[in-house]
Amino acid sequence: MEFAHKTAIVTGAASGIGRATAAALARAGARVVVADIDAQGGEATAAALRADGLQADYLHVDMTDPLSIEAFAAAAQARCGAVDVLVNAAGWGRTAPFIEGSNEFWAKLVALNFVGPMQLAKALLPGMMERASGRIVNIASDAGRVGSLGETVYSGAKGGLIAFTKSLAREVARYNINVNCVCPGPTDTPLMAAVPDKVKDALTKAIPFRRLGKPEEVADAVVFFASDRAAYITGQVLSVSGGLTMAG
Repeated sequence: MEFAHKTAIVTGAASGIGRATAAALARAGARVVVADIDAQGGEATAAALRADGLQADYLHVDMTDPLSIEAFAAAAQARCGAVDVLVNAAGWGRTAPFIEGSNEFWAKLVALNFVGPMQLAKALLPGMMERASGRIVNIASDAGRVGSLGETVYSGAKGGLIAFTKSLAREVARYNINVNCVCPGPTDTPLMAAVPDKVKDALTKAIPFRRLGKPEEVADAVVFFASDRAAYITGQVLSVSGGLTMAG
């Protein structure tokens, strides 16, 4: 299989897009490290994959805590050796007017959606640079490309992740490391389940395909960027949004 003998870390893999991505990479032959703050959900994801005869381990990480990220990176490399693929899928947001936001809320948004992925990439890059090989796929959001009503700081954090992806891609291309970004649109995940039905209905009507995306459809784009089929692609941003944004 395409990812045989490769190790892939997927953050936020206890549910939603992260879980679908972990499953897709495992089915393609990778040994997957399921990384999440949710121990119960993370263990369940890894156990389900192992039950299907696939390779998966769960390791705890809090993507808002630099010390947790450093400990996680060390533990993952100690357990699995070289890390070939990093998928920064962990993310979180909540719709609220910008003017009502608190410093604590903003700090969590920025830490989880922007700073944490940067810190984990930095922790794993030395090994990739030494081997002159690696793939990093950051999952941002179309909110970071075109903005989103009630998600101003979240949009800013995801926009930062998009810009980080492009700049890092330029820096590490000399080491044969590819860095790309997938931007989901409205997707049927546990986070979306918390959105009021009237908002989901409005989003669905605005999407040309007239439905929400599936986590597996986002995972397909991630697996492409992580694969050798994307060996000559770096610094790119791909929307998986059913045509909602069609951003340039």
